[in-house]
Amino acid sequence: MPTSPDATDHAFEVWAPRPRRVRLWLDGAVHAMRRDADDWWRVTTPAAPGARYGYLLDDDETVLPDPRSPRQPDGVHAPSALIPEAEGPHWAGRELRGEVVYELHIGTFTPDGTFDAAIDRLPYLRDLGVGFVQVMPVNAFNGEHGWGYDGVGWYAVHEPYGGPSGLERFVAAAHHRGLGVLLDVVHNHLGPSGNYLGRFGPYETDGANTWGRTINLSGEDSAEVRRFLLDDVAWWLRRYGVDGLRLDAVHALVDDSDRHLLEDAAALAARLSVELGRPLALVAESDLNDPRLVTPAGLGGYGLTAQWNDDVHHAIHTIVSGERQGYYADFGSPECLAAVLTAGFFHAGTYSSFRGRVHGERIDPARVAPSQLLAYTCTHDQVGNRARGDRPSEYLTDGQLAVKAALVLFSAFTPMLFMGEEWGARTPFRFFTSHPEPELARATAEGRKAEFAEHGWPPGEVPDPQDPETFAVSHLDWAEPTRPEHARLLATYRDLIALRRDSALAADDLRAVTCDHPGDASWFAVHRGDLTLIVNFRSVPVTAPFTGSPVLFWDAASIGGTATTVPGHSFVVLRRRS
Repeated sequence: MPTSPDATDHAFEVWAPRPRRVRLWLDGAVHAMRRDADDWWRVTTPAAPGARYGYLLDDDETVLPDPRSPRQPDGVHAPSALIPEAEGPHWAGRELRGEVVYELHIGTFTPDGTFDAAIDRLPYLRDLGVGFVQVMPVNAFNGEHGWGYDGVGWYAVHEPYGGPSGLERFVAAAHHRGLGVLLDVVHNHLGPSGNYLGRFGPYETDGANTWGRTINLSGEDSAEVRRFLLDDVAWWLRRYGVDGLRLDAVHALVDDSDRHLLEDAAALAARLSVELGRPLALVAESDLNDPRLVTPAGLGGYGLTAQWNDDVHHAIHTIVSGERQGYYADFGSPECLAAVLTAGFFHAGTYSSFRGRVHGERIDPARVAPSQLLAYTCTHDQVGNRARGDRPSEYLTDGQLAVKAALVLFSAFTPMLFMGEEWGARTPFRFFTSHPEPELARATAEGRKAEFAEHGWPPGEVPDPQDPETFAVSHLDWAEPTRPEHARLLATYRDLIALRRDSALAADDLRAVTCDHPGDASWFAVHRGDLTLIVNFRSVPVTAPFTGSPVLFWDAASIGGTATTVPGHSFVVLRRRS
C-alpha cells in the first residue's frame, strides 16, 4: 500500500511473552517483528497519525488491538489507531485538597453526552464555585453507553464521547476556566468484552474479585504488568494534562509485593508533578478505612493525595433519611455523626455488623489532614447502586437536602458533589449498559436483579440495565435549575460554597472541629472557628443552646440571648458572640 505523505518512522512495540511469533498489521500490510530478550516485540516503520494497526499472534490472522492502544475508532474488537502528539496543558494547576469536587458522567451530564457538550456547562460549574471536575471513566469499553467501569482499552478514550481529541478539548476548556480535572480510572479488573490482554501475557491471575479476574501485581511476570498500570497513570497525567486520577476500588488490588503498587503510583505522581510544574493528585476509592493510603510514605504510608470517605456519607444520610438497611445498619446516631466529623472514620478498629468483624483503623490527625478525605452526600455509587437509581431528592424534602449539604460543605473535609444534586435533580441515575452480546446482556440484567433481591427489592422494581430507557432517563434535565422550585436549593449550595471559600472553614485540622447534640437525633451543632452550624433533623422546630449573628440559613431562625430556635428540616450558621 502507498505510504501517507504525513508518515514518519514510528516504533511499534508490544510486550508479549506468550506467543511464539508476533507480526504488525498496519493499514493492511504485515510486518515481521523482532523479539528481544525482555519479551518485547519491536519494529520501526513509517506510519501517520490515524493509521490503523494491530498485532497478529502466532498463526492466527485475527488482528488484535494494541494493549496500549491510544484510540479504538471502530470499537474495542477492531484495530487500534495512532494519534498525534500533544503539547500538554499550559497552566499552573491547582491543589486539590479543600476544593469543591464535582463528579459527572459524560454520557448523561448533557443531552448529547459528549465532551464538547459538557464544555458548554463548564461556566456554570465555575460560577457554582467548583474547583475540580471529576469525570467517571472514559477509557474504551464495548457498546455505546455504560458507566465505564468495564473498560478494556485502558489507554484509549471512548469514541462516542468524542475520542482522544474530545478529551483534549474538554481538559483545555476546563483549565481555561480555572477548573482542574480528575479522571476516574479502573485498574482492579478488566471488562468482559474486548479483553485480549491474556493472549499477549499474564495480565490477570486465576483469582477474582467482585467484578472479574484480579490483575497480576505480584505473580510471575508481574513487573511488566505493574509497568503497564504505572505507565497508564503517567499517560493520563502527561498526555492529556489531567490534574489527577481517582483510583477505583483500590481494596480490590491484590498486591503481595514488598512495595505496594499504590506507593509506586504516588511516587510516580510526585516525580511527574516536579517534571510538569503543576500539582497532581491521586485519590483512592477504598472500602478499608485505612489511613495508610494517605499517610506520607516517609511515615509508613502509601503517600496518596486523598481518599473517598463513605463513613461521612453513611453517617449523614442515615440520620437525615432514617434508612438503616444493609451497610447503613451501624450508622444513624448523633454520636456516629460527631465521630466522623471530628475523627474522620466511624469504623476505626470498631465492630462492623454488616461485615461481621472489626473494621478500619483510627486516623492520627498529626499524620493525616481532614482535607485528605473526600466527603459527600451523593456519588454515582450511592445513587446508581440503589435498585431504582433514585436520588435523595425523590424521598427527602428540600430542607433535608439543604441540611445534608450544609453538613458536608461546613465540614473540614474536601467536599464532593454529584451532578445535579445542587439543584435537587429529579432525574434518577441508574445503572445502564449496552452490551452487544445477548448472553452478556442477559447475564448483566439477571445478575442485577439477583443482587437487589438479596436486599429486599422485588425484581420488578429493578430497571433492566440494557433497556435504552434506563439510560435515557438518567440524563440530567438542564431545564430544572432554571425553574423556581429548584432555585432556592441551588442558591443555598452556592452560598455554602462561598461561605466555605471566604471564611475560616479552610482550616485543615480535625482537632479544630467540635460537635454538640442533645443525645437524640433532633438538633446537631458543629463548631469551627467562630462559626457554629446548627441543623434540625426533625420536621418541627427545635431549640439549641447557642446564639450569635446569622450568617446563612435555610429558614429564618429565632435567635435569642442564650438559644436559637431552628425551624423544621432546616439549618442556620451563626457567628458566635464573644
